[in-house]
Amino acid sequence: MRRALVVLAVAVAALPLAASAGTQTASAKHPEARPFGDPKRAAQHVDAALARAATNGRRVLIVFGGNWCHDSRALAGWFATPRFQAMLAANYELVWVDVGRKTKNLDLARRFGLDGIAGTPTVLVLDADGKPRNLSDAPTWRNAATRSEDSIYDSFAMATLTR
Repeated sequence: MRRALVVLAVAVAALPLAASAGTQTASAKHPEARPFGDPKRAAQHVDAALARAATNGRRVLIVFGGNWCHDSRALAGWFATPRFQAMLAANYELVWVDVGRKTKNLDLARRFGLDGIAGTPTVLVLDADGKPRNLSDAPTWRNAATRSEDSIYDSFAMATLTR
């Protein structure tokens, strides 16, 4: 009887640990990263990416978001995985544009035909000449944290096929 009580006490003591571990695993459906840097340098980074794209023929992928946004961090987390890095590096010049709480770098969004930033991330694809290719789709990425890895991958891999 005493042995059964000891086993029960150990099991009960371990419940909070098991519950917290299970919660972490269940909520960790996507990796996260925080790539958004100095918002004052965003225009320089975009211009440099456009110059590289004009030379190498790749598209420019501009992610308007912020490190505070879980959907921006989720998309960045997927982009940081080897699977995405290989596909993105072969096809895009990637630029992370910090928009603060949707109050910074709005001029960059407008420069490419977006009417500001409704949600983050807003993901804009430009062709090698700097022309927007997905103006209607760009604002729809604000739910990136709930999208599957494969659907995100396919969206950007397919965009490269329609050059």
